[in-house]
Amino acid sequence: MQDKYKREINYMRISVTDRCNLNCFYCQPLKKTSFLPRSEILTYEEFLRLVQIAIDLGIKKFRLTGGEPLVRKNLPLFIKKVLSLEGIEDFSLTTNGILLGEFIDELWEAGLRRINISLDSLDEEKYAEITGGGNLKKVLNSLEKAIEKGFDPVKINVVLLKGINEDLSPFIELAREYPVYVRFIELMNTNSKNKKHFLSCEDARLRLSVYGEIIEVNSPQGGGPAKYYKLPGIKKSIGFICPYSDHFCPTCNRLRISADGKLRPCLFSDWYMDLKTPLRQGVSDGKIKQMILACLKKKPLNRKKAGEGNKLINMREVGG
Repeated sequence: MQDKYKREINYMRISVTDRCNLNCFYCQPLKKTSFLPRSEILTYEEFLRLVQIAIDLGIKKFRLTGGEPLVRKNLPLFIKKVLSLEGIEDFSLTTNGILLGEFIDELWEAGLRRINISLDSLDEEKYAEITGGGNLKKVLNSLEKAIEKGFDPVKINVVLLKGINEDLSPFIELAREYPVYVRFIELMNTNSKNKKHFLSCEDARLRLSVYGEIIEVNSPQGGGPAKYYKLPGIKKSIGFICPYSDHFCPTCNRLRISADGKLRPCLFSDWYMDLKTPLRQGVSDGKIKQMILACLKKKPLNRKKAGEGNKLINMREVGG
């Protein structure tokens, strides 16, 4: 499936809930919003139907996000049902890791093998400050359990925060101790307070030069928009995701579905197509396919064409 710019669209991110057990300051919209009523969130059956339709259209890669996906009941059972569908070549989960340790066995039994863990500081006090009181020990325990269980790749997502976590040395030490891919991500424009904390990928890369020669390497499975580098002594590699300083729009291959069934062709655009209403009105799979293809025609060439700069992004709603 291609968009009008001939980009191959084969990846869908699905936010199964807008709820989260953390309260990271950079995820909050400028204006406080309440969580969606349960009735507005798609059921697992509705999500499963959309996944099958997406597969039929040529989507081969899926990622579950949130909010925090593990706060939604019976997520491992849903994952097992998704992975029973033919045609999926890559499937992964993004989590903050707080509950991951509790569900690690169930997730493995469901068939999940790839996990991304969001972790912005390895200092307990800073982590609690960033997340609104999160428990770093729980996340590190989950990380160890995931590695012991055999999940691979395990990726650590670090949002770069100037003045908070710009000392990258703890993450380099983490990459030396554990077989994980550490990815540094530029801070998104989620609220006006974030501007003072923006740290570019280039600035972060320069800080890594003290660790020795930096060599660009191939992406691991599901590498996505990140560029990866090898440093002396680390077990895997270090990645950078740069939506602002080195945007990846020319190779964007994804669509996003929010917890309430909004299909978005671009992270930087407010435009979406409502799939929940037709789903609940009982329209045919063929009609849903037509709607997805119509949405694809709205996928902009880049974030500037999407109008980025005039809008603030509610990451809790769109799922990242």
